[in-house]
Amino acid sequence: MSRGNPGSRLRENIHSLLKLKGIDDEILVKLLDDVPRRWERFDDVAIIPSSSFRMVEWESIIDNEFWIKVCQSLNVDRLARSGEIIGEKRESTVEMLVGNNDWVIRKENGIKYGYNITQCMFSSGNINERRRMGEIVTENEIVVDLFCGIGYYTLPILVKNNLVHVYSCEWNTNAINALRFNLENNNVYRKCTILEGDNRETTDELGNKADRVLLGLLPTAEDSYNVALKCMKEKGGVLHIHGLAPSNNHQEFLSETTEKLLKINLNYKIINSKINKIKSYAPHWDHLVLDIEIENNS
Repeated sequence: MSRGNPGSRLRENIHSLLKLKGIDDEILVKLLDDVPRRWERFDDVAIIPSSSFRMVEWESIIDNEFWIKVCQSLNVDRLARSGEIIGEKRESTVEMLVGNNDWVIRKENGIKYGYNITQCMFSSGNINERRRMGEIVTENEIVVDLFCGIGYYTLPILVKNNLVHVYSCEWNTNAINALRFNLENNNVYRKCTILEGDNRETTDELGNKADRVLLGLLPTAEDSYNVALKCMKEKGGVLHIHGLAPSNNHQEFLSETTEKLLKINLNYKIINSKINKIKSYAPHWDHLVLDIEIENNS
């Protein structure tokens, strides 16, 4: 086995395997060009891109020995292939290729995120936003996280701050199970209440309670803007609204969002706003988070 980097090892080992199987040189070159050059690696698992090893020429080549060779090359015990995030509940379609256990624990910024990779999503590209949420919350706040998932933002807020409480809303049962584990595993369960179900129906008790509300749903959280404002304290507070915007016009998303918020509740005014780019989402589209501070008009 090559002692080079994992990418080099992967290509060299697959090249050797293809040679042993007597693959024609022309097809061999084509297949080597299709070998993934990037992947996620954490815990003892690697997740290769969804497009990896999909070419029809792989069908007669791939077997258990092949996948084990990929694992050895990447120095992992388990291997998975990523998939799309589907449905209203943002469910994962990751496919396990080596290993039956899909439970993993990611460690990030001193926080442990446990979840089933075939059932729940996790965006590694949002790492800076998760860190930021842990940094900007101030002492003695009450926070409502309307789309908490496995605790992407709930956990850094709780772990990094001495706040009063976080109310975490989620309707995906698999994500809720992971969230419960993560609250215990990070020893922050005492200051979190999980509200299971559609936040448009579960947040009645949170009226006039929150200093800060998170709306971390893509492509849009617009259906819960009214929920966020209902939860906000009468005096006002801060909203963190995720969404998508054209790469060349972030301001449009901010303008449209503030206009919609003010139409929902005429008692509030916008006193401060900030656009935060999280990452590129698709060609010509960016994932943004708007920090919008509102205050009572009176």
